[in-house]
Amino acid sequence: MINIYVWLGLLVAFLVIEGMTAGLTTIWFAGGALVAALAAYLGASLVPQLLLFIGVSVVLLIFTRPIAIKHMKNETTSTNVDSLIGTMAVVTEDIDNLAQQGKVHINDIDWLARSLTDDVRIPKGSVVQICRVEGVKLIVEKKEDN
Repeated sequence: MINIYVWLGLLVAFLVIEGMTAGLTTIWFAGGALVAALAAYLGASLVPQLLLFIGVSVVLLIFTRPIAIKHMKNETTSTNVDSLIGTMAVVTEDIDNLAQQGKVHINDIDWLARSLTDDVRIPKGSVVQICRVEGVKLIVEKKEDN
């Protein structure tokens, strides 16, 4: 009967660890410990308890982890300059890659800007879309007038 307390202790330990990490690391073993505790309660010997613990833990890990990972929120929110990519900005100084000049204004900040290709000049007042960030410069393309 003492084995049931060991399994329940492991169950609690696995749940506490999972609660602290929230990364789906030990929840599978908590399920195995629960089934092993039930087996101990029903009078199973140590070997079947261990086999149930390992078997249930592995089955839960293999079959439910991919589903749980898929449904977990794994989207990251872009921050800082990454959040600028895809947004629109207004050109405040003509953009000319060959002359190494150009600025855009976005979120109350003036940024150095360059066009995607050297042969494209973008005049002041144009609306551009930010394609990427290279160092302290925004690489932009002009949005066509609708």
